[in-house]
Amino acid sequence: MDNIITIYVLSDSIGETGEQVARAAVSQFTPDKYEIIRFPYITDEEQINEVLEEAKNGNSMIIYTIVIEKLRDYLVEKTGELNIPTVDLMTPTINAIEQILGTKPKRESGIIRRLDEKYFKKVEAVEFAVKYDDGKDARGIKKADIVLIGVSRTSKTPLSMYLAHKYFKVANVPLVPEVGVPDELFEKDPKRVFGLIANPFKLNEIRQERLKSLGLSNNANYASIERINYELEYSKKIMEKLNCMVIDVSNKAVEETAGIIIDQMKANFGDEIL
Repeated sequence: MDNIITIYVLSDSIGETGEQVARAAVSQFTPDKYEIIRFPYITDEEQINEVLEEAKNGNSMIIYTIVIEKLRDYLVEKTGELNIPTVDLMTPTINAIEQILGTKPKRESGIIRRLDEKYFKKVEAVEFAVKYDDGKDARGIKKADIVLIGVSRTSKTPLSMYLAHKYFKVANVPLVPEVGVPDELFEKDPKRVFGLIANPFKLNEIRQERLKSLGLSNNANYASIERINYELEYSKKIMEKLNCMVIDVSNKAVEETAGIIIDQMKANFGDEIL
């Protein structure tokens, strides 16, 4: 018998896993010639029949990652009739996990790819939050799903990062009376802008702790009640001018504030929030 083999990889998704396993396995041998042919997105029995018509001639085997039971059972039946060796990469592992967890698998194709897409979307959102944190670049305002504004120590940065892990691209802009507000902020849809305020005495405590951590005197103007009240009044005027939603974060955890923002985004944009 010729030292030649053709491996057909069938999948109801992209078939990348099956192809990688096939290449890893065949590398353990030294065939004169081998070919790996991938058939992704198998959705009906006719597609399987076309592959089997080709596979039944010559030294062939089939590796498959098909989780849709109807298609998998049909493939097993037909390859058995044709005496074509097959390897099921998914079922033994799925069955073992089902036995441990005591729950049924979803049997949906392409889930891992969707999970990968979500992962990279999260990474992109986190990188965005870092890049456009603390008003570093006003161009981020135009690109952002959400823009947070507020005076110093109103949780803009932690909130940006938390929302980024929910796949939102967030830019935050500090409001300082001596620094002009970026024009881009007034061009942004106010439904995507959220103003953060806090009790001045709460801010006073937080700012004093911040100064202490930096080794500075807590008597600095930055932490004085008068200065904080001045900044808050300024920020409220800006928020009123923008006509954006205002949230008092004084006694709220980041998660709670984020929940309010996400609920409001859903109310504003429905399924188009991202």
